Amino acid sequence: MRNRYLLALDLPILAICVFLAFGLRFDLMFIEQDTIALLFKWSLVAALLVKPPIFLAFGLYNRYWRYASVGDLLAIALAVSASTLALAVVFVMGMLLEAVDSFPRSVLLGDWLLTMAAVGGIRLSVRVLSEARRAGVARRSTDASRRVLLVGAGQAGTMMAREIGRNPQLCMDAVGFVDDDPVKVGKQVLGLPVFGGLEALPEVLDSRRIDEVIIAMPTAAGTALRKIAERCREAGVPSRTMPGVFELLNGVVSVSRLRKIDIADLLRRSQVAPDSHADRYLRGRTVLVTGAGGSIGLELCRQVAAAGPQGLILVGHGENSIFDADVQLRQLFPGLPIRSVIADIRDEPRVDEIIAQYTPAVVFHAAAHKHVPLMEDNPSEAISNNVFGTANVVRASLRHGVERFVLISTDKAVAPTSVMGVSKRLAEGIVRDAATRSGRAFVSVRFGNVLGSRGSVLPQFKRQIEAGGPITITHPDMRRFFMTIPEAVHLVLQAGGLATGGELFVLDMGEPVRIADLAEDLIKLSGCSPDEIPIVYTGIRPGEKLTETLWEDGARIEPTAHSEVLRVEEHVQPMDVPLLLSDLRRAVQRDDRIGLEAVLVKWVETFAPPPDSAARRSPSQVPSRT
Repeated sequence: MRNRYLLALDLPILAICVFLAFGLRFDLMFIEQDTIALLFKWSLVAALLVKPPIFLAFGLYNRYWRYASVGDLLAIALAVSASTLALAVVFVMGMLLEAVDSFPRSVLLGDWLLTMAAVGGIRLSVRVLSEARRAGVARRSTDASRRVLLVGAGQAGTMMAREIGRNPQLCMDAVGFVDDDPVKVGKQVLGLPVFGGLEALPEVLDSRRIDEVIIAMPTAAGTALRKIAERCREAGVPSRTMPGVFELLNGVVSVSRLRKIDIADLLRRSQVAPDSHADRYLRGRTVLVTGAGGSIGLELCRQVAAAGPQGLILVGHGENSIFDADVQLRQLFPGLPIRSVIADIRDEPRVDEIIAQYTPAVVFHAAAHKHVPLMEDNPSEAISNNVFGTANVVRASLRHGVERFVLISTDKAVAPTSVMGVSKRLAEGIVRDAATRSGRAFVSVRFGNVLGSRGSVLPQFKRQIEAGGPITITHPDMRRFFMTIPEAVHLVLQAGGLATGGELFVLDMGEPVRIADLAEDLIKLSGCSPDEIPIVYTGIRPGEKLTETLWEDGARIEPTAHSEVLRVEEHVQPMDVPLLLSDLRRAVQRDDRIGLEAVLVKWVETFAPPPDSAARRSPSQVPSRT
């Protein structure tokens, strides 16, 4: 209803309220008593002159009353009370000026009550009539509507129920709720029954002939959402996840209706609890991080900076990533001295110059080429960066007094079948050899895949879901160990504190997860169904294994002071690092895949190159570098 019509209604209503207030006080024959009749006329004029401007000031004529809420009722109460107070002031002034002899207070009270009821009633009737009209339309379309069950009778669920009732074009009929709050079970919310807790979901789906389930629990843990979606899938009922309103306001959920995914939802285990004392060895020390612009490197910098070091040195080859990391860290830690250095770890003089200049006490070496299929096609680059680059950083660290050196390694170094994996295995050997010769705390930390890191499966899957699918996976039985980035980095810092020299630490990552299960969880948590986003299997790529392990067969596993960090002793052959590097350099310079793999097998007995590697890269297929 337009607001000018409300004003036209208010004027006679206000007059009637004044009349009734006098009638309640003096009976309806007060009009025949000259004194009271004069007082009534005076009151009527005052009410019509005072109240509408006050109503206007309180916004009673610029609200959309079709969607009236508790806040609107409060505005009505404040406006009516303020107008009654203004009338009282007018009458007091009238008595002071002797315009009126006296004024009964009960008339003011009666006028306040009547005006509150009348003004509020008019405005709320606008909403009531609007809701009734929508309900009539909804009833006419019920036959073609899908029967919807809402999981969660909280704020999100009630908002969804209202929207379904108000918008018949959705072709939905809200049947009721299930909710784990025992106070709500058996009661009605917005006129809809709460059938039971989540354990009653299968029975409700069957007995109520539900066509669709909407999970209105935007802040629930991923494990709970996954369980609900699985029960719906078993019952053959499609389910969708409702994003939180805060996600819509923040722009986290786009028009593709994807819900923001908390990466921890996908772990299928509880996260590692942080230990505030794990990083004491970093306080007051200068720390250098290679690969500081990468996902692991940047998180390392964040957690190191939070430990209170004397200074932090960021080293990376990518200008843009180091620039972004520098800006973020300076904003988060404005008082920390930060130096950002652009350098390639394969440039030995440059690496030596950097470590000599800044003399760090602790070095975290996270720089590496990590993509298995890409490194299979570029084996010389994998060796030069992951092996020669590591050797350069290790040698410079030994020369310039670095006390602790932590190499970030990977589970792909275990019985490697890829060039990337074997390059990281050799990097572990170089670090171990340096620790043996120097007696310093140089160690390697090995872990599996990191959820959400740059280039990992999770960002790829999310892009594919946003595009409407399909999700591509190499093999239905492919399994991997997973951690979140903060978890992995926290445990790397733990291992660095446990180091005495030469150890191989492995992070306990729980049980391996099927990549297909991860993809299905991501689809469901994004608010989609497997029918909407299909999964396509493309075949195992060169160098990949179906399942990774964290240590070699026959390894000795020992616990450490931290329950999620294990000390691993594997059978390793002696390593003459100068001779290893000489053999590798000759093979890399010739760009001879067969010769390079022969060298790798010589130095890593458990390395098993893929059968087709020689056919893919042979001297006859690749131009000589000369």
